[in-house]
Amino acid sequence: MMRCFFRKTHGYAILFCSRSTNLNVSASTSSELYVRHFSSTPVRKTVMPAWVIDRYGDNDVLRYSNNVMFPIIHYPNEVIVKVHAASLNPIDVTMRSGYGAATLNMRRDPLNVKTAGSEFPLILGRDVSGVVMECGLDVSYFKPGDEVWAAVPPWKQGTLAELVVVNGNELSHKPKSLSHLQAAALPYVTLTAWSALMTTGGLNKDNCKGKRILIIGASGGVGTVAIQMLKSWGAHVTAVCSGNAAEMVMGLGADCVVDYKSENVEQQLKKLDLFDFILDNVGGDTEKWVTQRLKTWSGAKYVTLVTPFLLNTDRLGVADGMMQTGATIASKALKHLCRGVHYRWGFFIPSGQSLDEIAELVDADKIRPVIDQTFSFDDVPKAFQKMERGHARGKIVISLKGTKE
Repeated sequence: MMRCFFRKTHGYAILFCSRSTNLNVSASTSSELYVRHFSSTPVRKTVMPAWVIDRYGDNDVLRYSNNVMFPIIHYPNEVIVKVHAASLNPIDVTMRSGYGAATLNMRRDPLNVKTAGSEFPLILGRDVSGVVMECGLDVSYFKPGDEVWAAVPPWKQGTLAELVVVNGNELSHKPKSLSHLQAAALPYVTLTAWSALMTTGGLNKDNCKGKRILIIGASGGVGTVAIQMLKSWGAHVTAVCSGNAAEMVMGLGADCVVDYKSENVEQQLKKLDLFDFILDNVGGDTEKWVTQRLKTWSGAKYVTLVTPFLLNTDRLGVADGMMQTGATIASKALKHLCRGVHYRWGFFIPSGQSLDEIAELVDADKIRPVIDQTFSFDDVPKAFQKMERGHARGKIVISLKGTKE
């Protein structure tokens, strides 16, 4: 039997429906729960503005629509957030072009019960800073009206929309010291750096003091956060970036800057002492020689964020791609271990608990956002074009202020 009831919140009437064999609807008896928003005015509202893609391709596939269906709470631990600001990351550009589609679609539909192309219309954008609109029945840490931030995993609908659904475990209260625009610049890149340095690299505030760290690609979103994080832990940081970004990364705390445009980076690094840890945001040919700049037989690690995992699954299929990826990481790890250094891959990991800790660092002025440029919601295609050109100094932020209800 389908039982429904309304709850009014923030100018919307929320319709909850539950299929149950009992007349009393409760969390314990419900086998299906979903949420739909209706306007409290005489005209019903069930749609919202968003930027979507209906196919993979270049920037022309981006399409603005004010007729996208409101998101639904499918599970009791989910939260609906009204987006005040979002930001772009390189993954948004690659996802627009179809990179990683095979793996992400498997994550969206693990039993393969949906038809091909069912991910469309797809909303991009991973970062969000906004206000809680409604919470699922199992959510107790947040309430409507709370200011929050999060990084939404790439297999979920994104944040370039008026509303987004976020798992409560991926959500955190926004740092009080930041505006929504500032906060939206941090979640995805900060969680990526946090994962690479702490989870994969084993670094933390207790063991990092005095260690020599090299960051390649230091002026981008992940690099600027990693510099600040490592300096707050007492590390000595050498940053590789272009000369025109040197002043910025020095201002973030970098002890030494290597300009990759002035002369050969390998030759410049040979003049410096060996490192305890290398974070590589660039990949490519750099990987072939940079591990030689690590201290041997001392536990030194090289962590790269540029991996062939999604490329392999796109090219070979999920099963063969994962096998190829496993063989690649095993061979590289063994090769470097024989030389006395550790080789690792780093990945973004969504985590509200980690964002709680990061928020403390932000409010303590240990980490601050670095914003290259802010775009209005109307100018999302221009923001993608700037991201695609590369060499941004920090993050590209999207303001949803003034988006029509």
